[in-house]
Amino acid sequence: MEHKRLTLFAGHYGSGKTNIAVNYAVRLAKEGKKVCIADLDIVNPYFRTKDSADELEENGITLISSRYANTNVDLPAIPAESYRLVQDRSVYGVVDIGGDDRGAYALGRYADAIKAEGNYRMAFVINCHRPLTSTVEDTVEIMREIEDAAGIRFTCIVNNSNLGSETTKETVLESVAYAEAVSLATGLPIWLYTAEEKVAEGLEGIPLLPLKLQKKYFDLPN
Repeated sequence: MEHKRLTLFAGHYGSGKTNIAVNYAVRLAKEGKKVCIADLDIVNPYFRTKDSADELEENGITLISSRYANTNVDLPAIPAESYRLVQDRSVYGVVDIGGDDRGAYALGRYADAIKAEGNYRMAFVINCHRPLTSTVEDTVEIMREIEDAAGIRFTCIVNNSNLGSETTKETVLESVAYAEAVSLATGLPIWLYTAEEKVAEGLEGIPLLPLKLQKKYFDLPN
């Protein structure tokens, strides 16, 4: 799999971008790369990269997240350390961007530097089983809103269509037509399909990133 120095994941609320960002960062680390992951999701306090802090640390991955992540303080605070992602070109950066256009505004302050370097992948995470992205037209509309807010255009698509714990191999395969239609409508290539590890074992013929599902902070032992 070809990697860019910066990989940015964005999508509609509940698209699964946070879980994908964590899994991708771990994959980079296991390939021997120096990795830093940043949680720029200042909108959704329930699905946070920090929930996987222990796993990230075990894999030698630096985590940048708001000091208020996983607390009862809900402030849209972007950590100052996030600038490291565009300043330190010795690391592979993975960025989890907030859902929809409101969350994508957080990326705007880094947009010029990212585009100037030109070594990035901006992945649009899609899920046809989410209410507001169930059709190609609605999905493309969400995509354009995120692009306008972020100041960066998407370069590829990640199809994470799933039904949670009810996801089967057929669920993923049945979403292929949807993903291909989004690709055709936007002109963007499909970079990856994703599926939980056990489901992924039965899938062939598509570029696949098996996922270890991230635990949410309210599932973690106190």
